[in-house]
Amino acid sequence: MISLEDWPCAAVRNADLAARTTLKVGGTTPLLLEPGDPEELRRAVTWVRERGFEVRILGGGANLIIADGEVPGPVIATDRIRRAFRYVPFELRMDLGGSREEEEADPFVEVQPRQHFPESEPTPRLVAWAGASMPGLVGMSKRLGWSGIEGLAGVPGSIGGGVAMNAGGSWGDLWDAVERVRVIDETGEFKDLLRADCQPSYRNGNLGGAIVAGVVLEFEPSHPRVVDEEVRRYLLHKRQVQPVTEQSAGCVFKNPDPELSGGRSAGQLVDEAGLKGRTRGGAQVSEKHGNFVVNRGGATAADVLALIEEVRQEVASRFGVELATEVKLWGV
Repeated sequence: MISLEDWPCAAVRNADLAARTTLKVGGTTPLLLEPGDPEELRRAVTWVRERGFEVRILGGGANLIIADGEVPGPVIATDRIRRAFRYVPFELRMDLGGSREEEEADPFVEVQPRQHFPESEPTPRLVAWAGASMPGLVGMSKRLGWSGIEGLAGVPGSIGGGVAMNAGGSWGDLWDAVERVRVIDETGEFKDLLRADCQPSYRNGNLGGAIVAGVVLEFEPSHPRVVDEEVRRYLLHKRQVQPVTEQSAGCVFKNPDPELSGGRSAGQLVDEAGLKGRTRGGAQVSEKHGNFVVNRGGATAADVLALIEEVRQEVASRFGVELATEVKLWGV
């Protein structure tokens, strides 16, 4: 039973979760916490931990399948923590009344430059809070003419979730562009981690259970037209080979060890097993890409999970390869 006293931030009782996911399936939570900034997020995480619940963070709702019924315990939504802004180097900062060391130590504090940004910066950076959308950040970098995350074009979800799972694809991994990440550690305090501190790997930011509060992304200076052309190229390719206009959670399975799969990806194994188009209730293995399960309308989480298990078993039977899920599963 969740106490209804002393909530750490705005909250909604008995909230529907399906509409907050890209797959549009799932149940409810007895309490949805909605922090409005990183400090409220820190307090919400601490509040949940102190009551003995698992910390569940809901960002853009991608890469996630939530079981039907009620999720045990509260859920923290980050969609109100969406700020993203240019990092202002010290020499352009207004006087904050603090020391140079204090100002330089916290890139996550948004300040106004005291003069215009130079036309070109050797290493331009964006600061984004956990709930900032990846499509929004791609658009922002495109307008600024900064290169580095064009491959995220067409990828739904929030930057916090993307950093936690090291989202990526044929273009590379998100952590290739990460300069640092601010997390809420096991003690409930903020801590800044550099790439070398985390050593991210395939589909794993290696944050050790810490919660992403914000991230600094590093770019290469380019030109808006050049970045726009790259974004369009990635979008065109993804629309040709992925069901980007349909309801899905993204790639279902991690790609297996090439030595075990004969160099084939998870999607290729599903395709070769003849499983594209296979349905269960309202869920279907995408006819465009075997590593996507789409909601054709009216699917339940039970439909999706049953279909995923069916695919896993058939691939194992045909090729002797055990596919591991890339999507997160709640309440399963």
